[in-house]
Amino acid sequence: MGAPCPRTLHCLCDLSYERDAGVTSSHPNPIYVRVGEVGGNTLGFYGCQMSPDGSMIAAHAFHGALHLWCKDQDEKGQWRPGVVISGHFNAVQDLSWDPEGEFILSVGSDQTTRLFTPWRKQDDKQATWHEISRPQIHGYDMQCLAMVGRFQFVSGADEKVLRVFQAPRNFVENFANISGTSKEKLLTSSDAANLPEGASTPALGLSNKAVFQGDLAHKSNEGEFNSVSDQYQSESYFNPLIMTEPPPEDHLLQNTLWPEVQKLYGHGFEMFCLASDSGRALVASACKASKAEHAGILLWSTATWRQLQTLPCHTLTVTQMAFSPDAQLLLAVSRDRTWSLWRQNPPTAESPEPRFSLHAHTEKDTAVHSRIIWSCDWSPDSKYFVTSSRDKKVIVWGPCGSEDSDAPLSPEIKPCSSILDVGDSATAVAFCPTLCSDNSFLLAVGLESGRILLYRWSPDLGSAGGNDWKHCGGTDISQSHALTVKRLRWSPRAGRAGRENQEDGASEGEREEEEESSWVQLASASADHSVKIFNINKRAL
Repeated sequence: MGAPCPRTLHCLCDLSYERDAGVTSSHPNPIYVRVGEVGGNTLGFYGCQMSPDGSMIAAHAFHGALHLWCKDQDEKGQWRPGVVISGHFNAVQDLSWDPEGEFILSVGSDQTTRLFTPWRKQDDKQATWHEISRPQIHGYDMQCLAMVGRFQFVSGADEKVLRVFQAPRNFVENFANISGTSKEKLLTSSDAANLPEGASTPALGLSNKAVFQGDLAHKSNEGEFNSVSDQYQSESYFNPLIMTEPPPEDHLLQNTLWPEVQKLYGHGFEMFCLASDSGRALVASACKASKAEHAGILLWSTATWRQLQTLPCHTLTVTQMAFSPDAQLLLAVSRDRTWSLWRQNPPTAESPEPRFSLHAHTEKDTAVHSRIIWSCDWSPDSKYFVTSSRDKKVIVWGPCGSEDSDAPLSPEIKPCSSILDVGDSATAVAFCPTLCSDNSFLLAVGLESGRILLYRWSPDLGSAGGNDWKHCGGTDISQSHALTVKRLRWSPRAGRAGRENQEDGASEGEREEEEESSWVQLASASADHSVKIFNINKRAL
């Protein structure tokens, strides 16, 4: 491999600052301040810069993370970590909102799962989004995730195993402190009696191990080291924190992990996509495939984490899946340029668990899309679904049902819209969960170029003349991603997460609530390493 460069060796030392100005200082006793953490997982600093007034130090580390230390105005000679922005340092592959729309989980090729939520400084009305937890730090590139509860998710990486994670008590308490949510309410909804305090990573393992209150008590009672190896444990130990603001990088790496509660085995190749139903009772998973025998979709029960069924249809990798909002249908799109639609069968005495059967699908010779289908999503009424493809086409299909849940599904699913040509490979698409004022559907389309386009689709106008689509906005150069949009997700709740409601009387509060309900939030993940959240006012479209 060769010897490491001197700069790397130098930066592996912790960052130091001589406060009284170097070799020309006439101070008889120069004061040295050392900031940062010796050891740990930060892998050293690559550079630093001091603010002109000498009150702050900014540094950047091996993984691209920023660090900030601020001089304490009350205690002379003391420095404290400051709040900085953070994010993925490789392509972001997938993201998901929590069911209440209060935070976002994202996974990326930097082998991490990160959690972002709004945070408001004291006496500041403007909330900003920050990373407050890093639930998973893995040894494989992350590919996909699905929320299966308020504080539980399933993730997939470039491995054959799915992993299930649940938030520990320390995270729930800190999330309540940072977001301003009732701690008691969150703990009640999270089965607090059985929650571990946190998680730690074994020395040579990939699974986050739960740490309980008894483990912390045992650790604190250990007085002396029995051997030299005890002093230099390679296991990442968890230390419970009480946070009122977003944590610095060293705490994110060590003290914000979520324990792994389950592993799911069944796929023969690396994971590619995941989906969960609205009731959080089912998870669908698919892996990379070059043959039909490996392209089947696996269904899992979140109650028992047992595999329920294999759904074979496609011949190549299933690129994305989506359950309908009523949880009765499962849609899948594939590299083989086709889609498949699965319907849930009524439960029977012999089979009380959910079972799905193939309801409709397209064939290669009859498919409308001529290239790989990248993305799909459902309309909020479960009547229509949309597909987007590398062939630059976006198409709405249906009808898949009616408001009467007992009515039979239409035997023929066909295009309900005119073919929308977006001018570039359409890599992501998403239906807004709330309708526009004229009862039209709002859709977001992400492109390979990094742009995001907004369209309104009106099923009542018909597809003959192409007037059913209306372009109503899009990102400009400064707002767009620099590389491919990998995933789009609308917040499940109307309004802007983290916004402080004014309480200046009933009438003022009602006007504020009505105004806030016209806003929706769209989250996007991109290959340019970024996650973006857009506030969109539907009245302005």
